[in-house]
Amino acid sequence: MKNLKFLFVLFLFTSCGSAVYYDYESATNFNDYKSYNYFDGMKTGLSELDTKRLMKAMDAKLSTMGLTKSENPDFYIDIISRDIQSRTNSNVGVGVGGGGRGFGGVSVGIPVGQNKLTREIIIEFVDETKTGMFWQAVSENKYSANATPEKREEQFVTIVEKVFSAYPPEKQ
Repeated sequence: MKNLKFLFVLFLFTSCGSAVYYDYESATNFNDYKSYNYFDGMKTGLSELDTKRLMKAMDAKLSTMGLTKSENPDFYIDIISRDIQSRTNSNVGVGVGGGGRGFGGVSVGIPVGQNKLTREIIIEFVDETKTGMFWQAVSENKYSANATPEKREEQFVTIVEKVFSAYPPEKQ
């Protein structure tokens, strides 16, 4: 029964098509940080419209967490992303064979499915006056390049919710 529960939980985490990894400076007092802003001239790797969608989702989430956007912030946010295209390894083999002397075989692998597009988004919190970077989240998500603007906005809201579900980190 324990194995069944474990497999179910594993399925839930892998079926949503996204993963988030965190790192942070353990000496950081996260209660010191109340205001933020984004670095000027950020090169996010996203289109201008997707950058606006992501920042809008982040602003809404950070506001609900009690953080305010400010011209004189306690820390800055940097966003970096890249698209990753992974090849499918699924193939169907078709073969012709023979037996006996002098007869060989022929086999052909036919790819099944399409290549998968994954977007990696890195969000970094940087305190330029104290510690430098003090928190980082790396999110890997499946996405469709042909998604509608509404679907893209929904995807960014989902990513932001997942990324900030572990902020501030619980210290061990």
